[in-house]
Amino acid sequence: MLKIKRLYTFMLSRFLPRFLMTFCICLFIVIMQFLWKYIDELVGKGLSIGMVSELFFYAALSMVPLALPLSILLAALMTFGDLGEHVELTALKSSGISLTTIMKPLVLLMVLVSIGAFFFQNNVLPKSQVKMWTLLFSFRQTSPTLDIPEGAVYSQIPGYNIYVKHKDKERDMLYNMLIYDVSQGGFYPRIVAADSGRLSMTEDKRHLVLTLYKGTWCEEMRASNGVNGLSNNLYRRETFHDKEILIPYDANFTRMDDETMKSQYVGKNITELQQTIDSVRLKVDSAASLVINKLRIQPVCGVPAQCTVYNDGKPSFETVKAVKMDKPVDLNKLIKEMPENEQQQIINQALMHTTSLMQDMQFQGYTINDDNYVIRRHQIELMKKFTLSLACLIFFFIGAPLGAIIRKGGLGTPIVISVMLFIVYYIIDNSGYKLARDGRWEVWQGMWLSSAVLLPLGIFLTHKAVNDSAVFNPDAWLNFLRRFTGLHQTRKLEAKEVIINEVDRATAIAQINALKDHCQQFLDKYPGRQRYIDYWHQGYDKATIKSLAEQVDAVVDYMSNSRDQMVLNKAMDYPVIRQLLTYRPTSNKTLGTVMAALFPLGLPLWLVGLRHQKNLKRDLSQTIKTCDQLEAILNGQYSREMEYSETVNN
Repeated sequence: MLKIKRLYTFMLSRFLPRFLMTFCICLFIVIMQFLWKYIDELVGKGLSIGMVSELFFYAALSMVPLALPLSILLAALMTFGDLGEHVELTALKSSGISLTTIMKPLVLLMVLVSIGAFFFQNNVLPKSQVKMWTLLFSFRQTSPTLDIPEGAVYSQIPGYNIYVKHKDKERDMLYNMLIYDVSQGGFYPRIVAADSGRLSMTEDKRHLVLTLYKGTWCEEMRASNGVNGLSNNLYRRETFHDKEILIPYDANFTRMDDETMKSQYVGKNITELQQTIDSVRLKVDSAASLVINKLRIQPVCGVPAQCTVYNDGKPSFETVKAVKMDKPVDLNKLIKEMPENEQQQIINQALMHTTSLMQDMQFQGYTINDDNYVIRRHQIELMKKFTLSLACLIFFFIGAPLGAIIRKGGLGTPIVISVMLFIVYYIIDNSGYKLARDGRWEVWQGMWLSSAVLLPLGIFLTHKAVNDSAVFNPDAWLNFLRRFTGLHQTRKLEAKEVIINEVDRATAIAQINALKDHCQQFLDKYPGRQRYIDYWHQGYDKATIKSLAEQVDAVVDYMSNSRDQMVLNKAMDYPVIRQLLTYRPTSNKTLGTVMAALFPLGLPLWLVGLRHQKNLKRDLSQTIKTCDQLEAILNGQYSREMEYSETVNN
């Protein structure tokens, strides 16, 4: 019991510092991304450090759901990678402690973190998002500080564009000013040119006072009615010595009320979100029922679909019963018999009625679509309360076994792997979010898409790490690839310094002849190219091919005990008989028939299979040839001229 407790303490002491460090790093990175995104709305507003710090504090709380899964993944990779790199993980396993036991305290910690993440999403995050967005919208509405540059047009004052050629900061004077005033509308601008001027602000910081000296005021007047013979186009020009212009400009910081953002989906917890969803859904159902009823009561050819019936003085609506007719009425014939003006009148009335009804239905449809959009946004926010907790567990079960497999600690390899996995997660999660937001998928499908994709990866890596499987063994993946692509393999034999079992010539020749006979029997069994149907129904006998491969390997293994270098060199000429899936794609005749019927898929596979079968026959022929040459070497009858002549004949 004491040993397990020490193990738990050891694992927590290795994981917690890395987790806190990576969480701070990831949170800092996402905050910098937030700053880069909204930097234009913060700079030049004259905001105090306290207000900006408050915004970043609430932004940091709002970015926790983005930084937490990445930090868990990185910390798990670093912890188990470091344990594997320093052979500590191997020592723990050699002492009889399984990987699941090693991970147990951290799994319990991640469960607690996931529970805490849920309550954070439900209780803390809505309040922090309300504060953050309220401050951000308040900053957007704050007017920028007045800092008119030299030699450039300043357009931050609403309705005015000001150009200043030179500034005197000591005397607070502006020289060679040109003002373009469009506050009264762009069609009637006012242009003011002044030798100098001064810009100041009233005490309440709600107006700017622009004092101008020695200038000219030009403007185009609004058009008159031409009274007393005056022209409609009037132009006014004024020369002044000094002039003051009062410009509305609110430079005070006004903080918005939090209640505005509390009514949005970002400021609600689970209970409030569900209440809003239910109420809006009831509104949508009522609007849809109203539209349906309105369409049902529309008159058909002037005949109302419902009529009013009075029962005991109380009105009620009943559907008009269909009138049975002896023969159908030809409406086109009736309309053609009318005068032309009446026909045009009927068509115009029908067109107007249809257009009005269509516009009304479209407006109702837009309203229902807006309400459905509100429902989806609230459902998305509701799902987010749970997806973060599951993402924390999934990333731990990806990072911990992956670190135990790659056995690389530090910051280099874990950061690269973590960033790549998190980018994949972010792309999938963001794609699912947009599909759910736009109504193309169900909300639960879009929001749980990333978890559904990464959960099997976590289960697979955990299974491989627990069973010590060579997931990243290049030889295993290369052999797996060779089974599909048919890549060639070469043999390599070296002379042994110590040989226990010497090669017996008679035994060797017997093995060689048996191998040669079996290869020839296989070639005789499949003399030509298989037809398309035969390939999908029969293919090549994989059991026979496997037996031939084992016989070749047995002969090569036996010949590797020879002291004759010529025997070793010739044994390396034996090709490797590969076990390819394309020799016989399926052993099920029904499935083979289905694949044969699917020409776009079956035909290319048949062509690839024929090529691999041809290569197999070539390898078997090479095996027979090598057997003959090796037998000649063992009997002392082999020469280089013999090999050259065989090569020329082939």
